[in-house]
Amino acid sequence: MPGTTPQPPIPDTAAAQRRVLRVLVTSQILSGAGLAAGVTVGALLAQEMLGSTSLAGLPSALFTAGSALAAIVVGRISHTRGRRPGLAAGYLAGAIGSAAVIAAATLGNAPLLFAALFVYGAGTATNLQARYAGADLAAPGHRARAVSTVLVATTLGGVAGPNLAAPTGTLARHFGIPALAGPFLLAGVAYALAALVLVLRLRPDPLLLARTTAESTSAGTGAPEDPSADTDPGHARNGVLTGALVMVLTQLVMVAIMTMTPVHMHDHGHGTAATGLVIAIHIGAMYLPSPLTGWLADRYGRMTVAAASGTTLLAASVLAAAAPGDSVALLALALALLGLGWNFGLVAGTAIITDTVPLATRARTQGTVDVSIALAGATGGLGSGLIVSAAGFPALALTGGLLSLALLPAAAATVRRRKTTA
Repeated sequence: MPGTTPQPPIPDTAAAQRRVLRVLVTSQILSGAGLAAGVTVGALLAQEMLGSTSLAGLPSALFTAGSALAAIVVGRISHTRGRRPGLAAGYLAGAIGSAAVIAAATLGNAPLLFAALFVYGAGTATNLQARYAGADLAAPGHRARAVSTVLVATTLGGVAGPNLAAPTGTLARHFGIPALAGPFLLAGVAYALAALVLVLRLRPDPLLLARTTAESTSAGTGAPEDPSADTDPGHARNGVLTGALVMVLTQLVMVAIMTMTPVHMHDHGHGTAATGLVIAIHIGAMYLPSPLTGWLADRYGRMTVAAASGTTLLAASVLAAAAPGDSVALLALALALLGLGWNFGLVAGTAIITDTVPLATRARTQGTVDVSIALAGATGGLGSGLIVSAAGFPALALTGGLLSLALLPAAAATVRRRKTTA
């Protein structure tokens, strides 16, 4: 009509989403190899340099604390400039931290090691933040599956990384670097390549495109910019708290038990090859079931999957406590269940947060929530060494089982509250 300002065409978000997922999958494969280094040998490296089991959980605490700071920075950069610069900056910091860990191990400098592990944690935070980018352009009924697609891509690098602990250790010795620092050689290269892939290929930026699309739709129809988000402030706040609680508890339990498993195995005479195998199975279970988990969360509800997380973590904790220290098979099964329970909690909690928060504040809120997750991991990592030193690995595992039970009443209370307000 004359005098009417034509609306800009709405971008093809479906095609853009497919491209975004392909790029994120590539970067996650690379970054998965990077995050595995700290998990596999971080505690052993600290134990070797400090000569103390009680502080063996400190590396995990440090790089998860570093991931807390990185979650804030990545979230804020993503909020103001988009996912591409936010995620790329986080992976670049992880690469720098990996190089510093190698330098610290070579020099035998414990303070430098601790500072380097703190910076290295940025890679872990970024690897997790990438899951949100997968959901930016996804339809509300497919968000959990979009999150799971990004998560499952971490499997390849995450499983390969621990199994390369022995070969990278041999390579490190060839260059005069302590063998336990070898996996950080792989981590530095992997994180740097992940950053490069995102800088060059993550176009269009999913968060910026989602905002543009929502604004175009709103201008053309008068509908809310993000109709899928909960507009009731009370409900939105409860949703954020529920999603955060699910992810915080699963992270706390998973990190605590995972961190001390290599030390527990080392104390029972197992080498880095056996430890790498168990951690590889654990990381595979953390990410490989993601497509099924996403489908379950979309089909049967977020809280159903959250309750399954608590039950699975409980089973993992009991098995880890009961497994003989010389049984690689039972420890591997326990760590597989631990990873699966974490996967259930992360996918369900992420979907709850994404469903609840509008696009205008989504990246900032997601970054804040991930700070809580990282701090929970830091608490689990630091506390795990102290508990094992004082009471043994079985006591640590059973403590994790008790904490995981808190997910069940939380899930039941949320379901009851929604039925009451429906």
